[in-house]
Amino acid sequence: MDEPRRARNRERVVPREKPQRIADELRRLIIQGELADGESLGHEPDLVARFGVSRPSLREALRILEAEGLISVKRGVLGGIVAHRPNHRMTARTAALVLQARDVPLADVYEARSTLERFAAQIVAGSDSHQEAATELRRLTAEQLEVIDDPERFGQANSRFHARLVELAGNQTLGIVAEMLNEIVARAVAAVSHPEDGGDPLESEETRLRGLRSQARLAALVEAGDASAAERHWAEHMAVVGRVLLAHRAKTVIDLMQHEY
Repeated sequence: MDEPRRARNRERVVPREKPQRIADELRRLIIQGELADGESLGHEPDLVARFGVSRPSLREALRILEAEGLISVKRGVLGGIVAHRPNHRMTARTAALVLQARDVPLADVYEARSTLERFAAQIVAGSDSHQEAATELRRLTAEQLEVIDDPERFGQANSRFHARLVELAGNQTLGIVAEMLNEIVARAVAAVSHPEDGGDPLESEETRLRGLRSQARLAALVEAGDASAAERHWAEHMAVVGRVLLAHRAKTVIDLMQHEY
């Protein structure tokens, strides 16, 4: 290939690469914590000058990051570009797109969550720090009791209990997976707790109280260090809760992702 043609090819390739390079650099700063959650990156002119690129290239890079949920762009004089650290909701939404595309039933998601949690209960109860873990589980149960009459806040507190149970098992990767599943299932908890969805609010509160008593039982087994009993109890608990959730209208993941809480 002659030199003029190579030069023309480089001219065509470089502009397409610039947005991705800018996005990669900003993504790295956010993920590595050099840009805090909610921190302003400035305005478009600031970033144009910083990277030495055209405004169209910068805007394409910002669209990439905005689609990933890592930034938000606020227009106007008081606006700017704001960084967002990755979180469980972002992960859940990304996973939900795949689950929706495959028409995955909620029962499948719930089964995955149940499998993670039953083994987490076993690991936590058998760990050297099982007594400290029991104390923390009781605290999380108490937080749910404080908001027992508020379906939305209860759903969020309940999700924290389930996420922390897996985190206490000590595997960060499983903890991230559990956060994703919990975010999806938490929507089901919120959805079936609303009287407009066909449920009796008093009956729903009684159901929640039974769940909290079951959590207290798990904490007692964890405190005693009885790993096998903790695993059996939590497997039974998850099966019972699953029957309540899956009996309601949210049958697929796409149903839940339409329910904001």
